[in-house]
Amino acid sequence: MAESNIHHQPKEKRKILILAANPSTMPWLRFDQEIRDIEEGMKLSKNRGQFEIISSTALRLRDLRRALLDTEPEIVHFIGHGEEEGLFLEDNRGVAAFLSREALAELFKLFANKLECVVLSACHAAMQADAVGESIRYVIGMRGKMKDKAAIEFAVGFYDALGGGRSIADAFSFGKIAILSMDPNFPEELMPILKIKN
Repeated sequence: MAESNIHHQPKEKRKILILAANPSTMPWLRFDQEIRDIEEGMKLSKNRGQFEIISSTALRLRDLRRALLDTEPEIVHFIGHGEEEGLFLEDNRGVAAFLSREALAELFKLFANKLECVVLSACHAAMQADAVGESIRYVIGMRGKMKDKAAIEFAVGFYDALGGGRSIADAFSFGKIAILSMDPNFPEELMPILKIKN
């Protein structure tokens, strides 16, 4: 029997790009804990070999562009400050630099062929989720002022489920359940939202 020349290529890992910005002129966020807890959960998950986590902190606009170009991720998770009109990154001095939701949506649109999900873990990010969701299939945004602890619990629940082989929509539900497990009286109007592009 002739030896087969077929070589099975290892399945390419899904890349999760975690981006964090905490300008010195704004309140301190526990982004380090959120990143650590996401990484820990993924390491313990049954499908850990299917994911690669890349993180970039002290994020400036040029860093955002470069990180997206260099990694071409399937999932982007942004941790930082936001308002209805956009997100805050950092400038070269570490102070707040504003990125409008229109600019953010246009940037992500350039990666829509591979980028499957964007998680905007920032206050008032629901408006950005609407804009980004016009080109990206799944976008998660926080409504109102989201406290660090709730954002971290959501992230842990979301990535635990993703690492367990669940869909993004299911993982979103696990994230919400994690928030309610922490605080059964958590207000519905502050719950994260999921935008799904048809």
